[in-house]
Amino acid sequence: MVLGHLIPRAWQCHSPAMCRTHLADIGHSCDDGCHWTLMFYKTSTFSFSNSDCLVRLSNPNVATMKEDVLYHFSLSTSTHDFPAMFGDVKFVCVGGSPSRMKSFIKYVAEELGFDRPGVDYPNICAGTDRYAMYKVGPVLSVSHGMGIPSIAIMLHELIKLLYHARCSNITIIRIGTSGGIGLEPGSVVITRQAVDACFKPEFEQIVLGKRVVRSTDLDKQLVQKLLQCSTDLSEFTTVVGNTMCTLDFYEGQGRLDGALCSYTEQDKQAYLRAAYAAGIRNIEMESSVFAAMCSECGLRAAVVCVTLLNRLDGDQILSPHDVLTEYQKRPQRLVGYFIKKSLGKA
Repeated sequence: MVLGHLIPRAWQCHSPAMCRTHLADIGHSCDDGCHWTLMFYKTSTFSFSNSDCLVRLSNPNVATMKEDVLYHFSLSTSTHDFPAMFGDVKFVCVGGSPSRMKSFIKYVAEELGFDRPGVDYPNICAGTDRYAMYKVGPVLSVSHGMGIPSIAIMLHELIKLLYHARCSNITIIRIGTSGGIGLEPGSVVITRQAVDACFKPEFEQIVLGKRVVRSTDLDKQLVQKLLQCSTDLSEFTTVVGNTMCTLDFYEGQGRLDGALCSYTEQDKQAYLRAAYAAGIRNIEMESSVFAAMCSECGLRAAVVCVTLLNRLDGDQILSPHDVLTEYQKRPQRLVGYFIKKSLGKA
């Protein structure tokens, strides 16, 4: 089967060496001067509609740099061979804590048959304590810390890493924890759309003193594939819903138990119920910038988070440690199965 896509030339690589399934490149100039190209590709084993092409950046300056230092990863293009280290990566999973992302890479190694007795998975970013990075086969696992600023810094350097490594056909998924709205603790939410604290599907950044707003759309096809994987597993409740991304854990999420609070329980309940009515099913602190940056750079992306509590019932996380630990493994199991199925190993 052959698929044809009409896409802007600036968005797509054209060299057969760069696009492994490249078949044809037929140029066409529109009346407005925009140059478009009709590209034809064979379907891949992943069955996604986009082509197998290299990661792109939305920054022309990087291509002119003699050296690119990824400071917060303690990696550099002059001291590390990125294509050799990362060129085979197809799946990138990111999450808050280093220990959770190491646990995930061990789990994936077992699921994909890469695990061997006594084998450890060293932290590729051992030269810094900012982030941790682990790799096995085509899977990269990276911690991003907590909140929008931390994950944004990590994503800038991660996307550049994938670009320098000449990676293609990347799927990137955030796996994490969240507060649910109207869901039982332990439910898994696959994000349909990331929204801000005013329920708008956008991410706002101040750049050079000016307000820049970017879309927070996520890949709809990937959402459905993840939902199907959850159905296949049939181990826990999984829903598709909007995810609200806030700037902090306390006031920004309407909690009553922080050091500061200027609203009542009634105010909080009204806000959370309005969020539920807007299709929001969970709250966390990273999804909006994650969706915006991945979308801007053409990366197929998804967010999969487990809920640790129902915020309509309270603010504090009171479940026992062993229960919370099991909850936190649910996104890992779902995404691990998705990777396994995508590689034809399920």
